[in-house]
Amino acid sequence: MAKQRDRDSRKSRLDQPSISRRSIKPNYDAERFGEISEAFARFIGTARFLVWMTVFVLSWVLWNIFGPTGFRFDEYPFIFLTLLLSLQASYAAPLILLAQNRQADRDRVQIQEDRTRDERTQADAEYLTREIAALRAQLEKVATPESVREEVQELLKEFKNL
Repeated sequence: MAKQRDRDSRKSRLDQPSISRRSIKPNYDAERFGEISEAFARFIGTARFLVWMTVFVLSWVLWNIFGPTGFRFDEYPFIFLTLLLSLQASYAAPLILLAQNRQADRDRVQIQEDRTRDERTQADAEYLTREIAALRAQLEKVATPESVREEVQELLKEFKNL
């Protein structure tokens, strides 16, 4: 309902270009696609994936060597298995690169945030250093009990000399 209202309001607005609904390009959510590629890359990098892949390949090879003759579907050079593994690799490599690029983008943002926070921290430290220096300068002008005692003794000596 809200989407329909948004579409209707866009149609009636003359200050914004209309959105074409027809397109040859596939429509996909780049963020969601990136999340899926990262999940896939994380899964490929696990021991669980290696174990399952090893079980799959061994089962394939053993079935096609020792299985009943009529049910073997990929004889010795295992061309179909090679095709499947090549297909998996051809999709896995770009998805892993996409996941790495997204991680690099996140790292770049994190580095910039760290740099900004460090600059703020340094500015705060410099401000506090200046404030402490100003307080020390003011404290030198403040009378301490010893300095008051010395001044009183000097005044008493002056009065005695009169």
